[in-house]
Amino acid sequence: MRLLKNTMKFSGNWITISVIIILLLSIGLRFTNLDQKVYWIDEVHTSLRVSGYTRNEFVEQAPVAKVIDLEELQKFQRLTSERNFGVGVKAIASSEHSPLYYVLARLGMEWLGSSLTVTRGVAAVISLLSFPCMYFLTQELFASTLVGLFAITLMAVSPFHLLYAQEAREYSLLTVTMLFSCWTFLRAIRSRNKSSWSLYAVSVALGLYAHPLAVFVFVAHGIYTAILGKFSGNKLLTNYVAASGIGIVLFSPWIWVFIFNGDGVGGWIQREIAFGTWLQRWCLNLSSVFFDLQVGYSDRLFNVETGQDIPLDYSNSITYTLIPILLLIFYSLYYLVRRGNKSASLFILLLIGVTAICLGLPDLISGGQRSTISRYIIPVHLGIELAVAYCLASKITAIKSSHRQRTLWQLITIALISGGIWCCGNIVTAKAWWNKYSSYYNPQIAKIIEQSSQPLILGNTERISRLTSLSYLVPKQTKFMLFTEDIQQVEIPLGFSDVFLFKPYEELIQAIQQSTEAKIEPIEPTQSLWQIK
Repeated sequence: MRLLKNTMKFSGNWITISVIIILLLSIGLRFTNLDQKVYWIDEVHTSLRVSGYTRNEFVEQAPVAKVIDLEELQKFQRLTSERNFGVGVKAIASSEHSPLYYVLARLGMEWLGSSLTVTRGVAAVISLLSFPCMYFLTQELFASTLVGLFAITLMAVSPFHLLYAQEAREYSLLTVTMLFSCWTFLRAIRSRNKSSWSLYAVSVALGLYAHPLAVFVFVAHGIYTAILGKFSGNKLLTNYVAASGIGIVLFSPWIWVFIFNGDGVGGWIQREIAFGTWLQRWCLNLSSVFFDLQVGYSDRLFNVETGQDIPLDYSNSITYTLIPILLLIFYSLYYLVRRGNKSASLFILLLIGVTAICLGLPDLISGGQRSTISRYIIPVHLGIELAVAYCLASKITAIKSSHRQRTLWQLITIALISGGIWCCGNIVTAKAWWNKYSSYYNPQIAKIIEQSSQPLILGNTERISRLTSLSYLVPKQTKFMLFTEDIQQVEIPLGFSDVFLFKPYEELIQAIQQSTEAKIEPIEPTQSLWQIK
């Protein structure tokens, strides 16, 4: 018995040391190559609004039928004295997004400049807060240091969390606020004092100011409270309703912003996709928490804009990693329900289930791809990580299990962590990943343009955001010309070695053909880049 205790103590020390090393590695990875990746269209809109411009201003103020350089095209991405903080907030209010991340990004740009490293660095710094929040949440759920260490380790090597820690959007902040609200909610239920419920009310407001999708977590909390109170109007349910109400009141100014100023959610999420495609994306999203399948492909796996997917290649051995990962996820949920604390099991299942049902059912009933957008189902990812962390920690330390069984689960843990680290290494060195969607092929397009000594790129003002995304990758000598949709005639200036069209509307192609006898043809597989010959 004494030998067993010494062995467990030795193992515990090594686990702690390993977690610290992995955390340090994870922090380093989050800040690696921040300015070397595709700055995709959504990130362009981040810099645009943070700099004090609405998308309509971006389109309307863009120089038309005039040769401009990189500096002039990207001027809408940088802070100026004319566009102060108040103007920036108004621009943020013109979108369908909550403001908290964008305000923080604005502060970061005012202090440190308007570079891509700064806007993405804000998201990366915020993502670090997810580690203590995850740990505190596991203490409320399981009262286990080991489960907490496993949970933050899985989060540290998660390809999904790394992707959004390096993106100039609000999703790393949303992750932090969801974990924080879950922790404060369980803490309030345990302590049942006013200060704890007050902190939960603040967390509700913070979550909504991070992203409206946080509401699914608060709905899960409400159902959990109702079940605990056996659906009676007890004090616990009253405290929850009061705290949630205060949080919503604190958020109410931005509710009016959504009603009167917001652009609305893009219609692309309602685009119908085949059930097989929907199911494949769900499998990919669930597994991406631990292993990102794109490391085995030279192409992205799906295109949200077109709804077209690349079928999985089952001759690719990496594809088969999906099966054991999905089995581990479902077994961990089963193990949690069978062996875990009932209240913890209920909480995690609600965390996963409310978001999955609220987004998945509309897809299945009326069509759409809401639930297949990985960043929209963050509560599902967090619930899975909690369940798997509990399963691994329990299996490795189970005294009643044989040495062979514990060794098997140790190997599974090592494989899971190693696979995550390998994926993260691939992600930080890649120019683009699947989460860049419509801008994924920009590096290949930029390589073609780099071969030209004096390139000129023509495009439409309505697609100026896409052109701006590309501009971060092309050579400094590249020039641009923008045209409106109603263009009738195009005069192409002389002095350029090559003239390209980037994602042109048909009207622009026709106008060029009517103005010149030059031949126009696509020169890369996605037909995003055309050349006038």
